[in-house]
Amino acid sequence: MGYTGRMETVLANGLRTQAFNTYEAMSRAAAEFICRELKQQPNLLLCVSAGGTPTRTYELLAARYGSQPKAFARLRVLQIDEWGGLVRGDPATCAEDLRTKLLEPLGITRDRFTGFSTDAADPEADCRSIAHWLAANGPIDICILGLGTNGHVAMNEPAETITPQVHVAALAESSRKHGMLKDLARKPSYGLTLGMADLLRSRRILLLVSGKPKRPALKRLMKPEVTTHYPASFLWLHPDATVLCDREAAGGSSVRRPP
Repeated sequence: MGYTGRMETVLANGLRTQAFNTYEAMSRAAAEFICRELKQQPNLLLCVSAGGTPTRTYELLAARYGSQPKAFARLRVLQIDEWGGLVRGDPATCAEDLRTKLLEPLGITRDRFTGFSTDAADPEADCRSIAHWLAANGPIDICILGLGTNGHVAMNEPAETITPQVHVAALAESSRKHGMLKDLARKPSYGLTLGMADLLRSRRILLLVSGKPKRPALKRLMKPEVTTHYPASFLWLHPDATVLCDREAAGGSSVRRPP
């Protein structure tokens, strides 16, 4: 699973950032990172995001599973968030996305996966259940995050205040335009998500950022200013957070050095 493309590593005032020439190279770095950690800790708790950005990383993990299935035999997986109010099994749900891209390809059995119920009759109760599970089985060893165009991480949206624990979150309009929801006539108005304190208690964090549309968001993240109006900025408070991005996302921001 060797890297392709030239890698640039920059310390942006303390937040580790690695920029790669391509999305493929970025994804290979993320997959290799996870495999190294899993080798050291076979029962590792991996907190995962759905959507397009981590897709290739998951494919590469599945390829590794094909040749080394025993390496993943004790891996535990926690879903980071979910769209609220969708029918169970809907292709737009995060659970279904993760099932097809990660859980089934890695042979993750039901007892090794914990996730939200998108159609829960009582979303608040579902959040409390996840919180209790995490308190008993955590902390998270590796948390895989994506970066929203408005700076959200998981479904922690920009606001005057940030909810620290697992909670039901009102979705920003930009989040309701997410690519996963493009075929839905009626977009969800809320989500279920881990809170910022849950994320920051993770032992290690990987933030994956890919594509030109994420360039403004990444550029803002490079400023060492922590604010609830840009939730991703809280990663500056974590002792072991790494940003992996491709050149399209890095653009002319401070994470890129001239050749």
